[in-house]
Order: sequence, then C-alpha cells, then structure tokens
Amino acid sequence: MIVMVIGGGIGGLTAALSLHAAGIDVRVYESVADIRRFGVGINLQPNAVRELIELGLGGALAATAIETAELGYYNRHGQLIWSEPRGLAAGYAWPQYSIDRGDLQMILLDAVKQWIGAANVITGHHLVSFEQDGRGVTARFIDRRGGQPLPPQTGDVLIGCDGLHSATRAQLHPKEGAPVWSGRIQWRGVIEAEPFLDGHTHATMGFSGQRAVVYPISKTAADRGRSRINWVTTLADQFGERPTWDRVTWDRGVCKDRFIHRFKDWNFDWIRFADLISRTDDIYEYPVYDRDPSPRWSFGRVTLLGDAAHPMWAIGAQAGSQAIVDARVLALALATAPTPERALEQYEAQRRPAMNAVTLQNRKFGPAIVMELAEQRAPNGFKHVEDVIPHRELADIARAYKVAAGFDPEELNSRSSLSVPPPTA
Repeated sequence: MIVMVIGGGIGGLTAALSLHAAGIDVRVYESVADIRRFGVGINLQPNAVRELIELGLGGALAATAIETAELGYYNRHGQLIWSEPRGLAAGYAWPQYSIDRGDLQMILLDAVKQWIGAANVITGHHLVSFEQDGRGVTARFIDRRGGQPLPPQTGDVLIGCDGLHSATRAQLHPKEGAPVWSGRIQWRGVIEAEPFLDGHTHATMGFSGQRAVVYPISKTAADRGRSRINWVTTLADQFGERPTWDRVTWDRGVCKDRFIHRFKDWNFDWIRFADLISRTDDIYEYPVYDRDPSPRWSFGRVTLLGDAAHPMWAIGAQAGSQAIVDARVLALALATAPTPERALEQYEAQRRPAMNAVTLQNRKFGPAIVMELAEQRAPNGFKHVEDVIPHRELADIARAYKVAAGFDPEELNSRSSLSVPPPTA
C-alpha cells in the first residue's frame, strides 16, 4: 500500500511517521518549496505527547520543550480564577509540553526524512485535484510559484492534511464555501524574559472579547535561568467587518500599535504582560477562523486529517494535539482493516463525532468559559473567587472538557496503545 499525504505540517508529518511505523509506504506532498521553521508556540496535551513518545520522539521533545506543570485562568485584573496541575503533576503517565512550533516542525521533519527517506518528502507540489477508483487515487499538482502543471502522482490512499484552506476538502465538499470567521483577531509574539510564576505555567487572562495567553516554550532558555515566552492576544469587539485578506498565514507581520492600547494596563504582580508586548520586535497577526463541523470526512480512498478535517478556534490548546491523535488512529486503521475504504470509515467513525463536538464547544470558549463567567459575574474583580464561581462548578467545567477532547487522565492512562500490535507467532 502507498499512501499520499497532502501537506507537510504537524498533522501530515505525524501521519507519515505513523504510517511508516505501521509498515505502510508513504509519500508527503507539500505545497511550499521549502518547509521552514516558524517560531510561535504550541501546546501538546498528554494525549498527543503519548503518541509522539510511542513514535520514538520522546527524547527530542524532552530536550527542547518546556514540561507544563500548571494551568491558570485569570480575569482581566490579573486575579486567579482557576488553576490545576498539568501533565505528570496531574497524574498523567505522559507529560504536557509547550514548544516552539518551528522546533516541533523540525523534529517531525527530521524524523520523516530519516525514516522514510528525504526523497519521499516532495515539496513544491500544490494539490489541485484528484480522481479515484476501486484500485487507487491519482493526484494532480501544480508548482504554486509559477502555476505550471506537474506530473500526476498515484497511490492507494490520499490523506488531506492541507489545513484550513484544504484543496482536498474543497473537492470533497465543493459547496462548502469559505471558512467561518469568528469575529476575532489574534496577535502573537515570542520574547526572552525573566520567568513568570514557576517557569512552567500556561496562563490565560481576560475574557472572550479581550484575552491573552502566555507560556514558556524553550528548555534551552530555562536551563540558562531565562524564559522564552510565547504570548497571544485576542480582541473581538473592535472589528465590525471580515478582514480583507482571505488566507490565514503564520507570517503576517504587523505593528503592535494595532492592539497594544487594549492591554496597556495588564502589568500584574505575577507577570508584566504589557511590558512583554512592548519589548517584542516581531509580531504576527491573523484572523481566527474555523469551519462548521463536517458531516463526512472520508470518500472511498480519500479522507481528511487535522485542520483540513476539523479546524477549530484556538481554545483549550487542541488543534495540533488532535491532529497528532488523528494520524495515529488513521495509521492503525489502515494497518488492520481489511480494505482501505473500510479503514477510512473506521477512522472517521472514531474521530469525527468527538472532533465536531470539540469544535462546537470551542465556539463557546471550552474550558476558558470560566473567564467569561468571572467577567459576567464580577466585572470589577472579586475578593474571593468562590464568592463568584463555586469550586465545584470550576472543577466540573475543567473535567468535562478533558473528557470531551480525549485527555481525561484516567481514560488516557488506561487506553490501549494506538501502535500496530506485533504479529502473533
């Protein structure tokens, strides 16, 4: 069996590694000519870290990432609403990591090139269409820089890992239209600074219309007593129209004057967040999009994975983690099902209902709803958070989201491995 993976992002590269580990031949087709590092942060929940460790990447992650030990939600006055341990500190058998997205990309890419061969990572190939029959799939590409057609490629299965603007999804669902804009815009930056709190905390501040996230992403910096901090700000209420640019990119640089005035007072005793923004040189802007949950991912020998299947708001640190789990579930299905078509049906049946539910839950702010409750009930702050939101209500919100997203510690620790079992004697 030969599987064509469309897209060389986190989901696509993890799919390639998972397929190879399952004994399946794979080729990765990436639209850009050069898969390059881009440095903003990403969180990997224990359900995703488990899969990467089982693929043999545990050492590379541990040498690079920050092991997240605490999660905290704060109101816009810097007051703590809810905190909880994370990763090993929360009883998981695997850590939670915060890492530079570019570092993660290179860890995955280096492993793919080493394990399946650099010749099987084919760049400069932008998918424009595909055809399939009962024997396989033919994919047609162009060189995106010049638009010239490239020789068609064939395989037994095609996996669309080509993101929010997936060409694979567009052919499977030609009437779907454009992504759904949330009405919110994010700005991201990375800066080296003094550690905040314990140096291993993921903190979210504000409420739905004015929110910030901050966390460290580099073990190398931590080993020097410093912290390489990823920060994200999100604003909703000042944008009345859809942005004029249509494609979400990770490298749209902007001036901080676009938004910093809304956070100028956010210097608290535990973090001087406004100062971090002021000192950051490179800031990137992009609108927050998702898509309505899809009624179907798989058609015959073609399916979707990651953001191509279930793009979602950046709430609860789920998108990258869920793409990794998608990849492992799909590889196991392809290695064990009687036919490729049946494998894709099994994969979709296991993953699509849960991911559609998380997408909708994220539109309601997922576990970050605790900040919305605090803003609604105590907009001027509080003396004791339990006077505003009972502890049981906060705990129930946190656990319900973990269960829905597949990383409840008890369930994850007891779940069977997604690695292909060895053949019996």
